[in-house]
Amino acid sequence: MKQNWFYKKTSIKKLWIGAIVVLVLTILAEIIITLHPHFEIEALFGFHGLYGFLTCVIMVVFAKVLGFLIKRKDDYYDM
Repeated sequence: MKQNWFYKKTSIKKLWIGAIVVLVLTILAEIIITLHPHFEIEALFGFHGLYGFLTCVIMVVFAKVLGFLIKRKDDYYDM
């Protein structure tokens, strides 16, 4: 069976590099874009990128904990 391009080691490396480039460009865009923060903490350089990353991490951890709490045995629906 042919392996999907998404799982090849070279593709994974390219995806990581692409994600890092997009992250850096997004954070550097704050230099050009005029921000209108509602709170003082929003005025910090890179705050929105850091906030998004931490929010994503928290959602993944919450999903893992929730999955652990509500999972059932494999034969749960068997009669």
